[in-house]
Amino acid sequence: MNIELRRSLGLFTSVGLVALAASPVHASAQELWEGGGSDDQEIIVTGEKQGYVAISSAGLKTDTPLIDTPQTVSVLTREQLDDQALQDIGDILRYTPGASIGQGEGNRDQITIRGQNTTADFFVDGIRDDVQYFRPLYNIERVEIHKGPNAMIFGRGGGGGIINRVTKSPVADRQFGEASASVDSFGAFYLSGDLNLPVGDSAAFRLNGLYEEFDNHRDFYDGRRFAINPSFGTELGERSRILLSYEYVDDNRAVDRGNPAELRAAGDACSVADPCGPLAGYRDTLFGQPGTNRTTLQAHIVKLRVEHDFSDELTFASTTHYGDYDKLYRNIYPVDSVSDDIRLTPAADSVTLDGYVDTTDRENFISQGNLLWTGETGVLGHSLLLGYEFGQQKSANARRDVLFAASNDDQIVVPLADPVTVPAFTFPAFSRNTMSDLKFLSLYVQDQISLGDHFDIIGGVRFDRFDLDVNDIQNGLLLSRTDEKFSPRFGAIYKPQENISLYVSYAKSFLPRSGDQFLTLTPSNANLAPETFENYEIGVKYDLTSELSLTAALFRLDRDDQSILLDNQGNTTLSGSRTEGAEFQLVGKLTERLQINAGYSYLDGQQRNATTVGGQELRLFQVPEHMVSLWTKYDFTTQFAAGLGVTHQSSQFATNDNSVRIPAFTRFDAALYYKLSEKMQIQLNVENLFDETYYPSVHNNDNITTGEPLNARLTVKFGF
Repeated sequence: MNIELRRSLGLFTSVGLVALAASPVHASAQELWEGGGSDDQEIIVTGEKQGYVAISSAGLKTDTPLIDTPQTVSVLTREQLDDQALQDIGDILRYTPGASIGQGEGNRDQITIRGQNTTADFFVDGIRDDVQYFRPLYNIERVEIHKGPNAMIFGRGGGGGIINRVTKSPVADRQFGEASASVDSFGAFYLSGDLNLPVGDSAAFRLNGLYEEFDNHRDFYDGRRFAINPSFGTELGERSRILLSYEYVDDNRAVDRGNPAELRAAGDACSVADPCGPLAGYRDTLFGQPGTNRTTLQAHIVKLRVEHDFSDELTFASTTHYGDYDKLYRNIYPVDSVSDDIRLTPAADSVTLDGYVDTTDRENFISQGNLLWTGETGVLGHSLLLGYEFGQQKSANARRDVLFAASNDDQIVVPLADPVTVPAFTFPAFSRNTMSDLKFLSLYVQDQISLGDHFDIIGGVRFDRFDLDVNDIQNGLLLSRTDEKFSPRFGAIYKPQENISLYVSYAKSFLPRSGDQFLTLTPSNANLAPETFENYEIGVKYDLTSELSLTAALFRLDRDDQSILLDNQGNTTLSGSRTEGAEFQLVGKLTERLQINAGYSYLDGQQRNATTVGGQELRLFQVPEHMVSLWTKYDFTTQFAAGLGVTHQSSQFATNDNSVRIPAFTRFDAALYYKLSEKMQIQLNVENLFDETYYPSVHNNDNITTGEPLNARLTVKFGF
């Protein structure tokens, strides 16, 4: 354990505080996490809930206050999303300690939590949502970021954590609606609506919709997204409830994979000893081809949820989810050349381009059920959970590499210019063509045991079986892999008083060799056991008041048998990593008028069992050592309020070879709010207030995103 981590441990021990998640203005921290249906979401909200969805801990799948959950969880409520005009997962993670956003090759959400990079650890209402796309937030009540391995509850993957979006529920006791319109400095705009209609005394219909058009500082960037989500919830007698929802998402936008690293002459390559930085002076330049660089997605998602109370102590909830996704991704982008000595010309005035087109069709069918018994055996209290999950994921994925006519190759060196001129090309032949069929079955059991008023023990284990069949049409191979794994979880909580909990926890997850997306296997990795993740965590959660929570945690996360890319020839080795760190978060109301969301994380991520370069140990890529975030909102009057935010990230490496370093940055945001009437509000959000030059995300050494300059967004909301 290094010096900085020991200092963090000392601070943790002396202060004795840990992070609790956000609470909205109208509910105390305790109220926020009590009541409601199990499995993340109430089917229908009645008058006794006062018109908002009560939050249960998705990390336990039981109605457990977060202070009694032995795990770090960060939550952003609908109010916070609206106040900060947050529209995507990437916006959210700017204000989440221990988590950061990746570029995702300009076509998907990609995140790093506690040093673990993933494209698939996303959930909606507790059900896996692993297709590669940009997830909208128009129909979301809150977003939960669960830190550490989560396989016991959520299944495979989730080595560093998962993101769970909780959708809005129908409300049975009143009719209401809201419409929003927003436009920013670049001309991007969105329109959204939310309409709730009661149907009788115990049923309701809710409709959420979104239309937006994209624009930013980058040349030739454009696009639009349309989404609609009707849902219907009703009570069937006194003990049963049902929810049926459908969502359609249609996304069509330009692909921008950012800028290359700085250009150096041959013989002066980027290295661990002398890392490169991002290419400067081309903040707005597209290193691709307008029109060709495009991604589209059409998604149809149907969900049926049924709940039944056998008694006050015994309840059952099941969710059936079907999703049909059709995605296209086509791009030209900057790369390293295959041979380092010809990466760039000696004059350092040229750049290498590559490209491909990728298509994915996927069908997801997932069924999940949970039986929960709450009761006592002698002096012990129990919340006993028995659950199952089974399903099938069918995917068809194909890729065709670019062929440049001038080089008769899939790469070409072109002059560095603004704009970049891309020579003639085609996408003539498949480089990958696969069909995969994944069948899975999961069984799990967990018990939360109360030992009097001060001690709780939580233990559980999950069994997963995965049967994957891959038809590699391109290479004429039929490959299969079956994995059977157990994922344990254990936690112990001591509560010296009702508003303070101290906990320790251990959790384990795994990831099959086919990776996040289960698209392909090779003869070599088909014989390898899954990767494993182990997390050890200690923490404290402290409700300072009914509306202010402070949390802190220390953890160590080990990842074993990870495939590490050694070079740009595609050679890999089995290695691992260790991430040690500390997280702190303060969320809630400091006073009646002042709200705060403050967070800090320290992450020491190191590659393990990998060859050192120049005697230096290699750090994990895309893991800033320090991340700081602060958002405050002050109500000057009942009509006027102002907000101020700041985010800081220390420098990070772009990839595992540690040869390109992304510089640290600090960005300031601000907001003004004015309530014109009871039904109408106007707000102005300003991002990057001081016009900082920064690089917020990266995919690899030559795909580095440039941050937007100062950008103002004006939003008008109408309630009815």
